[in-house]
Amino acid sequence: MSQSFEFLVVDPYTDEDLSVVLIDRQAAETNAWHVPAYLFQLQTVSGDTAGRIRLRVGWNEDIVKYAGQVGYAVEPEFRGRRFAERACRLILPLARKHGLETLWITCQPGNVASRRTLERLGAEPAGILDVPASYPLDAGEERQKMCFQLSTH
Repeated sequence: MSQSFEFLVVDPYTDEDLSVVLIDRQAAETNAWHVPAYLFQLQTVSGDTAGRIRLRVGWNEDIVKYAGQVGYAVEPEFRGRRFAERACRLILPLARKHGLETLWITCQPGNVASRRTLERLGAEPAGILDVPASYPLDAGEERQKMCFQLSTH
C-alpha cells in the first residue's frame, strides 16, 4: 500500500436487523498484517454485540495466504442467523470505494460454517495452504487455511 492511503468516513451499514458499526481504523504500521484496516462491530437492533468484522484494505503474502482481507467472528448466541454473510455483503461497497475488485478470505478447512458463509457469498475456492509453524498468528490446530476469492461486484 502506498503511504498516501486515506481512511474514508464510514457511517453504519445496516440491513433489516443488523448494523455494522465502525469501531476502529488501524494504520498499516499499527497492525500485524501491515495494511490499513477497518474494524467493525456487529450490532443487533436491540443493541447487542453479535460479533465483529474486519476489512483489510490491501494485500501482501500473509493476507493472501493466511489472514485474508476480511475476517469475521460471530458470538455463539448469534450464530445461525447469517450475520457473517450479511456483514460481508454490507461492507462490500467500502471495499469497492477503495478500488478492491476481489477480496481474499480464508478459513480453516474444518470450519464448515465459515465455508458455507463463503459459498453463499459466491466466493470461489482458490485452494488449501499449509501454514508454517513459524507463522505468528492463529492458524488453528490444523495449520491449514482454505483460501477463497470474492468479487466485490
